[in-house]
Amino acid sequence: MITVNELSLQFGGTKLFKDVNLKFTSGNCYGVIGANGAGKSTFLKILSGDIEPTTGEVVIPPKLRMSVLKQDHYQYDDCEVLQTVIRGNARLYEIMLEKDAIYSKEDFTDEDGLRASELEAEFAEMGGWEADSDASQLLQGLGIGTELHYSLMKDLNGSDKVKVLLAQALFGNPDILLLDEPTNDLDIQSVNWLEDFLLDYVGTVIVVSHDRHFLNTVCTHIVDIDYGKIKMYVGNYDFWYDSSQLIQSLLKAQNKKKEEKIKELEAFVKRFSANKSKSKQATSRKKMLDKIALEDMPASTRRYPFVQFNMDREVGNEILYVEGLTKKIDGEILLNNITFRVNKGDKIAIIGENEIAITELFKILADEDKADKGEIKWGVTITSSYFPKDNTEFFQECDLNLITWLGQFSSDTTETYLRGFLGRMLFAGEDSLKPAKVLSGGEKVRCMLSRMMLKGSNLLLLDQPTNHLDLESITAVNNGLINFKGSVIFTSHDHQFIQTVANRIIEIKPDGTIFDKQITYDEYLELNR
Repeated sequence: MITVNELSLQFGGTKLFKDVNLKFTSGNCYGVIGANGAGKSTFLKILSGDIEPTTGEVVIPPKLRMSVLKQDHYQYDDCEVLQTVIRGNARLYEIMLEKDAIYSKEDFTDEDGLRASELEAEFAEMGGWEADSDASQLLQGLGIGTELHYSLMKDLNGSDKVKVLLAQALFGNPDILLLDEPTNDLDIQSVNWLEDFLLDYVGTVIVVSHDRHFLNTVCTHIVDIDYGKIKMYVGNYDFWYDSSQLIQSLLKAQNKKKEEKIKELEAFVKRFSANKSKSKQATSRKKMLDKIALEDMPASTRRYPFVQFNMDREVGNEILYVEGLTKKIDGEILLNNITFRVNKGDKIAIIGENEIAITELFKILADEDKADKGEIKWGVTITSSYFPKDNTEFFQECDLNLITWLGQFSSDTTETYLRGFLGRMLFAGEDSLKPAKVLSGGEKVRCMLSRMMLKGSNLLLLDQPTNHLDLESITAVNNGLINFKGSVIFTSHDHQFIQTVANRIIEIKPDGTIFDKQITYDEYLELNR
């Protein structure tokens, strides 16, 4: 159990949160949510002891072992992969090192023998003899094959390093798991494996994630950081979201009734206060008016951008036909003679293990690269808009402010219109005058989506539009694509995003050929179990 008592954290003169009292118990998984900057990662660092709170305390029984997902991907560069995982249990790793040091002595004494005996007993009790096989199983579950287990961490790619550090956090059955964005850079199979692992896990899990499907699958509670407070709710993310929307609606409806009553009473007082025969009633109504107070609805830190894609022209019968498309890079076949037709109403999710192949397909469709062979035929009514995975060229060395930057893509270049558009995309006031080159990853994504919306296309090409976005922005883009009346071809790591938008799945297989079926994402996963 973790107990949080009267916790507060203050930076400068601003309190991030205050008066936090919570209990985290074994057998439960707690999803920590909140807007960007609300303090999710900071809260986890307080729980782990990396940051001291301004007031209050975090109480963890000394016998419990806590494991934290490391964020420094270069910390273990000179370590072997398998040893990096085992280091997740610091005490076990210390025993292994001390044992090796004792046994390597040339002048082995009786005291050394006694110490070695003590260490062997503790080693066996902690499951040390199974450490290598347990670490190997975790790595294989996350998609790191045995051929990499004795490689150095520095020789792994970024995605594999993330998986090794996750295996390290899970190793040795810790009592408490603190996981900050554990699904980042994980493929579908690895995320599914992690979900199954956490569902069987008997300890306490506290996790920050932007993956709604993951939160819905594993979480028993939601810990919401908002209004400068941290509150805990029973249920998964969807239950919390539906409940919070209902509460907001009820409060607004309640306030609307009060506002109507206030106007009615004010009109009565104004009309009859000078009328002697009605003066008593007017005085009575005035007293009633004074008692009515509107609920102070706190201004939530959560803000949802307005994402709506409109078509300037209806889609005709012919949309897109791809025939015999082939592409090879550095001798590797990415796309192998692929053929497909886009039909009216299609919203196609492109998936597969090889993300380079997926991005290459999007580049070819967007005419940013050429295929080695094959043909692409567009319908005469079709206008397309492309969201690239890498948007660097649009912002690098760009000294334009956001109003001027967005004006490049708009038929209406008046400042009033552009400011209004940027405001709906959460760039209000002075934010609209930021230089484009200083934007964060999430802000750049919102700018690129704005650029697409201004074009009025009837076919959208989106390569990983959910990267860098918070839950609120992901929800807004998700709803925008669900409501869009044109055609969509997209890829994403977000399970719920794919499931709710796509009505057709095209998988690019490892050999570059495709699986293509009119099917939902969940149905596709069921077929491939």
